[in-house]
Amino acid sequence: MRSILPIISCLLLLSSVALAVDFEAALGLAKHTENKVFRDRVQANWLPDGKTFWYRVQTAAGKSEFVLIDATSGRRQTATTLQELGLPEKEAAKTSTMKIDLRSTRRTGESSGIKFINTLAEDVELYWINQEGGHVRYGGVRAGTEREQHTFDGHVWLITSRTGEHLAVVEGAAQEQTFIIDGKGISKAQPEKPKKPERGSRSPDGSCLVFTEAEKIEHRKVTIVESTPDAGVQPRLKVIDYIKPGDPLPKPQWVIEKKDGSRLCVPRDLYENPFTESGVLDAVWSPDSSEFYFNYNQRGHQLYRVLAANAQTGAVRVVVEETSKTFIDYTKKTWRHWLYASGELLWMSERDGWCHLYLYDVKKGTMKHQITKGAWPVREVLHVDEAKKQIWFLASGLREKEDPYHTHLCRVHFDGTGFQQLTEGDGTHQVEFSPDRAFLIDTWSRADLPSVIELRRSHDGSLVCILEKAQISALLTSGWTMPERFVAKGRDGKTNIHGVIIKPSHFDPAKRYPVVEHIYAGPHSAFAPKEFSRLMGHHTIAELGFIVVQMDGMGTNHRGKAFHDVCWKNIQDAGFPDRKLWIKEAAKTRPWMDLSRVGIYGGSAGGQNAMRALLDHHDFYQVAVADCGCHDNRMDKIWWNEQWMGWPVDESYVKSSNKEDAHKLKGHLLLIVGELDANVDPASTTQVVAALQKAGKSFDFMPIASTGHGAAETPYGSRLRMEFLVRHLRP
Repeated sequence: MRSILPIISCLLLLSSVALAVDFEAALGLAKHTENKVFRDRVQANWLPDGKTFWYRVQTAAGKSEFVLIDATSGRRQTATTLQELGLPEKEAAKTSTMKIDLRSTRRTGESSGIKFINTLAEDVELYWINQEGGHVRYGGVRAGTEREQHTFDGHVWLITSRTGEHLAVVEGAAQEQTFIIDGKGISKAQPEKPKKPERGSRSPDGSCLVFTEAEKIEHRKVTIVESTPDAGVQPRLKVIDYIKPGDPLPKPQWVIEKKDGSRLCVPRDLYENPFTESGVLDAVWSPDSSEFYFNYNQRGHQLYRVLAANAQTGAVRVVVEETSKTFIDYTKKTWRHWLYASGELLWMSERDGWCHLYLYDVKKGTMKHQITKGAWPVREVLHVDEAKKQIWFLASGLREKEDPYHTHLCRVHFDGTGFQQLTEGDGTHQVEFSPDRAFLIDTWSRADLPSVIELRRSHDGSLVCILEKAQISALLTSGWTMPERFVAKGRDGKTNIHGVIIKPSHFDPAKRYPVVEHIYAGPHSAFAPKEFSRLMGHHTIAELGFIVVQMDGMGTNHRGKAFHDVCWKNIQDAGFPDRKLWIKEAAKTRPWMDLSRVGIYGGSAGGQNAMRALLDHHDFYQVAVADCGCHDNRMDKIWWNEQWMGWPVDESYVKSSNKEDAHKLKGHLLLIVGELDANVDPASTTQVVAALQKAGKSFDFMPIASTGHGAAETPYGSRLRMEFLVRHLRP
């Protein structure tokens, strides 16, 4: 008879290891390190003269001072009150902010929801304050985006800056609420009054109305089951419109309606197959009402046009045309600005391999010249000064020895002359201009450098004075560790891959630690940290006794067209050839990185990536946690997937499907999904479960009830992820 003693001993050993890991300490790290970064934010209040401003800065926990700046000389005055600075009472009234009441959750009422709208230029972090006063991290809200969060009537939520400054506290109500995060506390959004839909767009002279008519297309419906509703016992169904790759789309027809009621259909030859879910196209009129302009993004995203239609004849001509053998990044890189006075158009394009600006003659439909050039991308246009014929924009990759993702403020004339980089520090920059744009406040930082805030002159970028340098001594003494930046060559042996390494607070270089990679390889952006932040998601995992890494491999954005194109019809690649080389290169000089124990975790697109690691790269990764993954691009939303995978749906979708490759699984896999996920169809995960079962594979699966997208960020999901990584990487 086979002895069971070795099995029992093994189980006891696993239990003792699990008990040796202080999960509560890791989960409590967020609260332990919050509000320990000071002098890291400046919100300027400019006085009427346009040359003087004041701000209030936090100097320590519960302490602050007022600062008055003369922008012309850089002269600085400080005081404990505005009155001491000689400022009028109306300025003092601006300092009244919402009191941050860190009360605990005291009751759990009916199921409800909160929408957070982040209007700041930086990400914020979201925490549930539980009944014991503990801060349970629920991920964050990215800059300029919205997030819907399930909650209960009476549950209390804390919003903090990336460095832990308390921004606001809100409480869930019986009815769903919307809150706006603006850095001045938080305001409750008023429900918008329903507007009577306007039919099309009328010409400036009132002679014509243009609108689109589209055939009715029945949208695909996805049914989500809420298994355990708060009210009642029986499950409830929720049906949502959810268009998937390959689904039929409407083909709108432009119609011109004259004052006398006569109609003219605009020929569809140049816009016969647009990518539009709604069937509605937008028109922009020329000032003289002679023609209107509209966009044509051909389905498949390989042809993009700006078209002009004659208001009298309906004849259509091409103003701008972009083509690509792979894809056109229409969501990020089709910016334009109409110069009506000169009959010109400022246009953004990647036609030379990098995202740059061009000047077009609108009437002729021809390019006059390229405005910006070089092996670097324009990232965002901030301002167009038509009087001075200047463009102000953010760009990255300008300095050979600097991280190519760092953004800098630049300016250039319409004719391409006078290019100037106006910010200097080795970091990524955010700028805010004075009301007359004569001065700018430049806030810059790196993943390993706290914020530096400078006042500069706009005309030449010269430094007036340093306003603040963030102080993080209290953060460091709390045990928080500074991320380490690291660079290694990618698969081609030439391209630099950039990322960060994060150690636990109890790090001992004499020990060896398992490595855990946080992955999100969505082609729409790049994701390794570039700004200074506490990175609580990373640090919480590291605190369990791991080295946490994150990097951006080929196929992600902001590094030029060739780098980006790796993702085309190739989502399964996810930059893994670059990622493995990066981690191996880092370990060569860091013997405390144990590459015999490597795990990976991610959510959404990162969930798809994490599982793919155990399908194609199980020679390197042994453990993966995949949360709410879009495991099959045929199952996910149309706009995101057809952008990178193309149309029609072909074999590339099959090759990138985790479901189709489930039989290749090796290693330890945990699948997590929220049963109420309206972002990625939950069936994307359950179909993977079915395929794994059919293939006879062992794995762990945890659907989380009454939860939407990002289920691994709930308290239960987060704890489950931590325990799984410890169980399989720490024995």
